[in-house]
Amino acid sequence: MWKLAKYLKHYKKEVILGPAFKLTEAILELIAPLIMANIIDVGIRNSDSDYILRMGGLMILIAAVGLCCALICQYFAAKASQGFGTNLRNEMFSHIASLSHAEIDTLGTPSLITRITNDVNQLQVAVAMLIRLVIRAPFLVIGATVMAMMIDFQMSLIFVAAAAGIAVVLYLVMSRSVPFYRAIQKLLDRISLVTRENLAGVRVIRAFSKQEKEQERFDEGTDELKKASVRVGKISALLNPFTYLIVNAGIIAIIWFGGGAVNTGALEQGQIVALVQYMTQILLALIVVANLVVIFTKASASAARVNEVLETQASVADGKNAPENADKGADIPKIEFQNVSFSYGGDEMDLENVSVKIMRGQTIGVIGGTGSGKSTFVNLIPRFYDASKGRILVDGEDVREYPFSVLRGQIGMVPQQAVLFSGTVRENMRWRDDSATDDEIWAALRTAQACGFIEKFPQKLDTPVLQGGKNLSGGQRQRLTIARALVGRPEILILDDSASALDFATDAALREALREYGREITVIMVSQRATTLKNADKIIVFDDGQVVGVGTHEELFETNAVYREICLSQLSEGEVRHG
Repeated sequence: MWKLAKYLKHYKKEVILGPAFKLTEAILELIAPLIMANIIDVGIRNSDSDYILRMGGLMILIAAVGLCCALICQYFAAKASQGFGTNLRNEMFSHIASLSHAEIDTLGTPSLITRITNDVNQLQVAVAMLIRLVIRAPFLVIGATVMAMMIDFQMSLIFVAAAAGIAVVLYLVMSRSVPFYRAIQKLLDRISLVTRENLAGVRVIRAFSKQEKEQERFDEGTDELKKASVRVGKISALLNPFTYLIVNAGIIAIIWFGGGAVNTGALEQGQIVALVQYMTQILLALIVVANLVVIFTKASASAARVNEVLETQASVADGKNAPENADKGADIPKIEFQNVSFSYGGDEMDLENVSVKIMRGQTIGVIGGTGSGKSTFVNLIPRFYDASKGRILVDGEDVREYPFSVLRGQIGMVPQQAVLFSGTVRENMRWRDDSATDDEIWAALRTAQACGFIEKFPQKLDTPVLQGGKNLSGGQRQRLTIARALVGRPEILILDDSASALDFATDAALREALREYGREITVIMVSQRATTLKNADKIIVFDDGQVVGVGTHEELFETNAVYREICLSQLSEGEVRHG
């Protein structure tokens, strides 16, 4: 947890003054029993009403000052803990955004969501308790014991024995409950995963009538969480009975031995009352300590999970300086793969020894069977992942030399899954270029064949888009994501099977429009449709992670068995040759 203390650096005043005010309140609490003892031993014994009123007024004043100190401390604790949580969340979000796809895949989206919400909440509570109670509770235990020694040393031994007994109980209970609190955080991750999958895949679940099975899966996760929570609850439930038993035994001992001391004149009645109050203060303080142990145990588990995220280093490091020697001449390939191999982490390579040259302005088709490496191939260009072996060049320079902003700034990427964000159509279209004009947006929409349905909306570019584009059809979402990539005229346009939801007529119109949109744009189209790629300048055929053919449609159909098989699985030979 100490690693996260740096996020409190802007709240040093609150971290120092908050406990100071709480300490003042604790000191006043320790004085109150002495005043009560004097009221009994002096005021009531002597029937001195003036003394009783003066001491009573002093107790009210002490209570008022203590209340003010507590409120001030509460304010500082709230300010520091909320500021700490805000800083930490911002840092986590920024760090997660800097991670490559590989690290996000490893950590898992549901786990990251739980860590940035639930785990940070646990840490916020710990910071608040740190300021409010960490100093106060131990001080009360020690202070009450010292005050008891000042009254009578022999009677104070009862306090020492009671405090030791309660400490043993705390240790036994906490040592057995700590592992459960850590397990509960992992179970929350699992529930988050199931919930996210069900909300994201609700249409699939209903289409297959799997509601009951998914309900069972969710019930199973929550049942395990319940069992873990019940087990730790049963252990923690032993805390209060045992502490109350020890403290009440201590109070009985004080009254028993104190009564004898009063009879002999060694102690006054008011002093016995003060000793009982100090014992009660120790009880309450130790219960607070027990709760603090629970809170800090949860926070410790959460801190470890948060630190795991913050300490995870991106395997894809940002380039420092834009290459000065990038050559955009006609003879230099816009993109070049030089003996590139890549693995997602297994023993086998997902791409192996890929060498390809793509010239500026070319339209390149990428085709192959499912899992052949097509998407992996295009994901290496904007450095979503780094090649395990070999080099990838853009304008003659290694992509590792480019800052992400420069490299990805010249790439328009349309992923397989069409993702839109809540807002308006115009806001979604300006993701690549914040300053894009409406004319530029409409031009991109026309090219992406999205102009027609956008014009039918009453609000046109101001039409609201729900999260994920849920108020649009699959084809509409795909066309809008293509238009979004085209805004700002990127030098490289990557379409990763992003026209799969389009009908053949719209697909053909899109391909024609792309050719007219920008002659200098290098287009890479990944598709399962042979007809989509027929007119490409060059087609790259993948099979089992390897490039097994590069050429035009006609060349590959005659010479490449894999490409020929793909074509004939979709079209007749006559359609392939003459269609």
